[in-house]
Amino acid sequence: MTLTDNLTKCGGRDEVSSGQTGSYLKPGATVWFTGLPCSGKTTIGNYLLKNLGDLGHRVELLDGDLLRHTISSGLGYSRDDREENIRRIAFIAGLLSKHGVITLVATISPYRSIRDKVREGIPNFIEVYVNAPLAVCEKRDVKGLYLKARNGELLHFTGISDPYEPPLNPEVVCYSDRETVEESVRKICEWLKRRNAM
Repeated sequence: MTLTDNLTKCGGRDEVSSGQTGSYLKPGATVWFTGLPCSGKTTIGNYLLKNLGDLGHRVELLDGDLLRHTISSGLGYSRDDREENIRRIAFIAGLLSKHGVITLVATISPYRSIRDKVREGIPNFIEVYVNAPLAVCEKRDVKGLYLKARNGELLHFTGISDPYEPPLNPEVVCYSDRETVEESVRKICEWLKRRNAM
């Protein structure tokens, strides 16, 4: 059974057809983490995932690395391919959010224009800029990808040979080099409460 199989329409609103009879779904939201590689997007996302799950919220994490090997396995790293990857992720996130799921997306998504288009297409969109200096991200890189990029062994690497365009007006900025994961999660939860998603 899929997520949407458990939903029926009632009075123009989505209602859970089993397990929550008579109770309407809270509005979902998409929390979109963006930042340099190794800035801490997935780390914060996983902590938030557990936090929200423990509180009984319907929540899902879409991890960019995992999706690169599944729904976007045929794409490369040109600008067009990167934007197509983001469109695919945004489509899934929008569907989940529409049905009351707090959807966490952890992906570099380096280009501001495609992130702005995603924002336009998802009503309850919360952009989270995971801001860490490039030098800090390089130190965290246990896979050695930054080093390979600097040595010319890895092309189109964001932050080295490809640009990263920081958000201009994100809802949340997490300074992952100087605040704890708990502090970052607390800030995001405050925005989810403002949007009536938790």
